[in-house]
Amino acid sequence: MMNRRNLLALLASTALAARFGSPAGAAPSPSASETPGSLPDKPRLVDLAAMGRKPGRRGGTVRMLIGGQRDIRLMPIYGYARLIGYDEQLNLQPDILESFETVEDRAFTFHIRPGHRWSDGSEFTTEDFRFCWEDIYNNRELHRGGIPTDLRVDNKAPTFEILDKWTVRFTWHAPNPDFLAQLAAPSPLKLAMPAAYLKQFHARYQDAETLAKLCKKYRVETWSDLQLKMSRTNRPENPDLPTLDPWCNTTEPPASQFVFARNPYFHRVDENGVQLPYLDRVLLNTSSSDIIAAKAGAGESDLQLMNIDFADYTFLKSAEDRFPIKVDLWKRTQGSRIALLPNLNCNDEVWRSLMRDVRVRRALSLSVDRTEINKAVFYGLARESANSVLPESPLFKPEYAAAWAAHDPAEANRLLDEAGLTRNAHGTRFLPDGRPATLIVETAGENNFESDVLELVSDHWAKIGVRLFPRVSQREILRKRIIGGETVMSVFQGLDNGVPTAEMSPKELAPTSNDQQQWPVWGLHYLSGGGDGHAPDMPEAIELVDLMRAWRRASTFGEREEIWHRMLQIFTQQVFTIGIVNAALQPVVRSSRLRNMPDKGLFGFDPTSYIGVYMPDTFWLEEKA
Repeated sequence: MMNRRNLLALLASTALAARFGSPAGAAPSPSASETPGSLPDKPRLVDLAAMGRKPGRRGGTVRMLIGGQRDIRLMPIYGYARLIGYDEQLNLQPDILESFETVEDRAFTFHIRPGHRWSDGSEFTTEDFRFCWEDIYNNRELHRGGIPTDLRVDNKAPTFEILDKWTVRFTWHAPNPDFLAQLAAPSPLKLAMPAAYLKQFHARYQDAETLAKLCKKYRVETWSDLQLKMSRTNRPENPDLPTLDPWCNTTEPPASQFVFARNPYFHRVDENGVQLPYLDRVLLNTSSSDIIAAKAGAGESDLQLMNIDFADYTFLKSAEDRFPIKVDLWKRTQGSRIALLPNLNCNDEVWRSLMRDVRVRRALSLSVDRTEINKAVFYGLARESANSVLPESPLFKPEYAAAWAAHDPAEANRLLDEAGLTRNAHGTRFLPDGRPATLIVETAGENNFESDVLELVSDHWAKIGVRLFPRVSQREILRKRIIGGETVMSVFQGLDNGVPTAEMSPKELAPTSNDQQQWPVWGLHYLSGGGDGHAPDMPEAIELVDLMRAWRRASTFGEREEIWHRMLQIFTQQVFTIGIVNAALQPVVRSSRLRNMPDKGLFGFDPTSYIGVYMPDTFWLEEKA
């Protein structure tokens, strides 16, 4: 008997041969006719019925609101077309690739779908992998540091092989267990680029005179700057750049509205053989971030995720009675919705010494009344917790969430006394050099609730003799100040991925990136392969880096799981970050006509790519009544 998978494949191939434009019972839209050759020979079949959803109709436009043109970077995240990606259960599966094989997490063989094309109609083949590897990563004018750190194991690059037009292989000398997860990430590791288009901007393939004219046209100084500008995918500002995403940007910035049109060569089909995405266009309309919630509540957005928060929920929910919108609550996946991040690399020697004293970090955490914050800011609906993994993660243990997260001012005072912060008769504490214990906590001020939380924390810390003053800086300025050691403490969210499995990299728990505000200089050292920043000089941080490297060498699931637990234990017991609450709720607004979008989901950057794993290419608009 034919199994369901084979039956669906047969139905899809039959439907494609007949060029169906819409599922049975749905009126076809003008765009539903297929272009011969627009699909790979073996497109990816999306079994909507198995996902509890229904096949849809082609056509329609969805409007979204963004806080500025830089937010067009969200579209490649939402679209979530990856060589290998996660499904809703966070299992890895081939997506753009037809299939892949791995051997001991060292050798990875990738098979491209024959007949797959970029959005401009050019073939997607192993030449696009070769161009990326040879002409981009191995060109010192484009990549001065050589092969990216993410492609190195023990600082050694892999062997890259082209086996045929549709098959490539990457082989390392030792296991690279997070390689596939990097390909499935919200901002994925790039392995292939549209060679046919980009060669015109490359010195190896273009004459110097033409390159000079192109540099003048696009207002850059060198051909390498030109290549980087024209090939940028994380922020798709070049409308001519071919993509494999479900929608392609058609608008050149600056603009107040960006039009993303459906990719006519997208590689997915539903069980009726209808090519995805269903939606013809996604419009991104720029607006002031402050009024996006009001506009979404007035029906000016058909799908709104960003620039709205739980504080807007009551207003947005009441708008369901006035406008054709539906508002749901998804669970945020960060390890902490908001976290205080002591900068262990700050320039102030006295504060740096105190921030590196675990007694001080624990005292500051114990003095925070998380119950009050949860009730006052999150209506009691979040979970009071240290910055750690959520119960939805198989790695969750209650002791991680509870680590130094109880409200215990008496113990906090004892720890600060022990650490040498003296008090006067009024209870004000002083640093060892005689200065008052005044902490300036820096924030980008992008979320209104941050100021509410800091106001409450200020009251809590005042009771242990520490004064808190918030300081607001623009995000890029704040980032430079943190890396430069000018900040002592900042506020941001906690772990990006609060729902990991043992097969996902534990790099967030160790100094591995200069974006980690608690140890940016140590993270830069790891990120640069030792070429910048400096190595950690705290035993616990050193152990975390060693464990991270051990995880990459581990050959079994059990070993990786054991390493994860050891790292979580160190990270939470050392209170490198002060988490407050997690599992906060996120309102998601959508048109009441939008179908196939789940009522509940996990909302976060990593690993779900916000709505990416829920496949927005399968969302469709029901016809107006």
